[in-house]
Amino acid sequence: MEVYKPKSILITGAAGFIASHVANRLIRNYPEYKIVVLDKLDYCSNLKNLSPSRSSPNLKFVKGDIASADLLHYLLITESIDTIMHFAAQTHVDNSFGNSFEFTKNNIYGTHVLLEACKVTGQIRRFIHVSTDEVYGETDENAIVGNHEASQLLPTNPYSATKAGAEMLVMAYGRSYGLPVITTRGNNVYGPNQFPEKLIPKFILLAMRGQTLPIHGDGSNVRSYLYCEDVAEAFEVVLHRGEIGHVYNIGTKKERRVIDVAKDICKLFSLDSKTTIKFVDNRPFNDQRYFLDDQKLKILGWSERTTWEEGLRKTIDWYTNNPDWWGDVSGALLPHPRMLMMPGTERHSDGPDEIKSLLSPPNNVNNPSQMVTPLSKTSSLSAKTPLKFLIYGKTGWIGGLLGKICQKQGISYEYGKGRLEDRSQLQLDIHNVKPTHVFNAAGVTGRPNVDWCESHKPETIRVNVVGTLTLADLCLENGLLLMNYATGCIFEYDLNHLEGSGIGFKEEDSPNFTGSFYSKTKAMVEELLKEYENVCTLRVRMPISSDLNNPRNFITKISRYNKVVNIPNSMTVLDELLPISIEMAKRNCRGIWNFTNPGVVSHNEILEMYKAYIDPSFSWVNFSLEEQAKVIVAPRSNNELDASKLKREFPELLSIKESLIKYVFEPNKKQAK
Repeated sequence: MEVYKPKSILITGAAGFIASHVANRLIRNYPEYKIVVLDKLDYCSNLKNLSPSRSSPNLKFVKGDIASADLLHYLLITESIDTIMHFAAQTHVDNSFGNSFEFTKNNIYGTHVLLEACKVTGQIRRFIHVSTDEVYGETDENAIVGNHEASQLLPTNPYSATKAGAEMLVMAYGRSYGLPVITTRGNNVYGPNQFPEKLIPKFILLAMRGQTLPIHGDGSNVRSYLYCEDVAEAFEVVLHRGEIGHVYNIGTKKERRVIDVAKDICKLFSLDSKTTIKFVDNRPFNDQRYFLDDQKLKILGWSERTTWEEGLRKTIDWYTNNPDWWGDVSGALLPHPRMLMMPGTERHSDGPDEIKSLLSPPNNVNNPSQMVTPLSKTSSLSAKTPLKFLIYGKTGWIGGLLGKICQKQGISYEYGKGRLEDRSQLQLDIHNVKPTHVFNAAGVTGRPNVDWCESHKPETIRVNVVGTLTLADLCLENGLLLMNYATGCIFEYDLNHLEGSGIGFKEEDSPNFTGSFYSKTKAMVEELLKEYENVCTLRVRMPISSDLNNPRNFITKISRYNKVVNIPNSMTVLDELLPISIEMAKRNCRGIWNFTNPGVVSHNEILEMYKAYIDPSFSWVNFSLEEQAKVIVAPRSNNELDASKLKREFPELLSIKESLIKYVFEPNKKQAK
């Protein structure tokens, strides 16, 4: 199946619940995509939902309404939009009974305006329309097969009727004008950032306040719930692999009665469900059940990952940690909050003053440039959250240096007390510290060198593989970014990367060095960590610092060897790069990074600098790789890593030789005097 690769995506309604998770995911995973997010910022939208992407260079935020044809035409043309992901809609069923014309205006008319703009500009290669399982209408209580994508649409309330109407327009534009449309129909979604008019966040906030949980009717209505990150992944799959003209159900066969959802929340808050749950009048025609056949999307490669228990716990944790995310939501917590959404209701009170200024309507509609308000790398979508780092590797070299840097920068931090392979201890650390980021500088590198790993393989696996994966998994569960200090000693010069050629191994290259057991474990865990979207892997090589008394310092090591192999290598000057790793955490950097200074330096060149700056009487003897092999147990990795990705992110980064002089030899020369 051919994979579709967009260049510039417009996501409508992107400050809302589901769309913000999709936008953050795409911005994080595909830095080469330009993501333009459009939202009019009504009552259930919040700019803070896009906070994880606030410093990303591929994000542009635009305040505007999809009902504005001029704005849409301008955006499609000036931003060279080739892909639409259309989430913008009014979605709360209760509101649709009291404000049904607003639903028609937003969901049908707004979609029509967007479709017409796409037809006129003629440049759209994918139009993904986001619909709902409610367009199918009520599913029979005894049905064992869910509604499939070709099932009849039989909506039963104003909300679902407007979504079905929008679908018909999308289908018509696909057939009449050849617009490359794809439609999704999804089950209920829950998770962090959801406005509390919806069932699960409403119950959580009420439980936090010690108030009763109102249930419509007798609570026997059945719904299927998907965690927001699973749904975001589903849209990622549909974007890249979905076929034009097709409809895809995003669903789960795991159903729950509303009464059982309430009881589960009561249990997690240690509340007595008998006294906490309150039955109220049912809403008009409250569908008993929605049930989907989800096989078509599974064939594309998507499947639900998050269990109900795990997702609900993570959601509760988020709301308890962010009780004021939405401000005053008392109106949304009513049993029937129909009057909350009024025409023109917008949110203007989120974020600092510089963001509020972005939300002001343009003074001159004839000047379309005023309508677009891009977010720069330095702008912020919300008041800054104080940083709190949880660091593993207190007794290690890098871990110790990280603590000193945090002290110098005034960043709050604590060292983890648990061993990496002990999941319960790590969970306790996260619970107690409540970090914003986790740094893993722990691991087995060998005592005194990597030869130790050859005779201690289970211990090496336990820490380097099991421990690192356990920490990554727990960070994912808790919504935390993990900065993982890895190694570049997983490559060896080869025919495509010849020594002295200047062609270095890139982040996407597969490891080719398995000479040492240490390197094997590191290559193994790096490959597995690719499946964790919350991990930033930093490939450190032959680390060097200005502390020439530290026995772990590569310069200190080779200056004490009897004989030295002379070969060029990529290396990491910690004095320069460790502060950069903290900045990378602030910027929410993910994926694999060659964490070395650009270029290579040979061992002889380093020792020549050592002689010139530190000890004029110093001398050394070289020997060959073959001679070295006779005195070591495991072979050593020699390579050049391509650091251009890091250089693009941090243009001020010095080459290895410049960095050595500035951060290591010049300071020590002055001290020697």
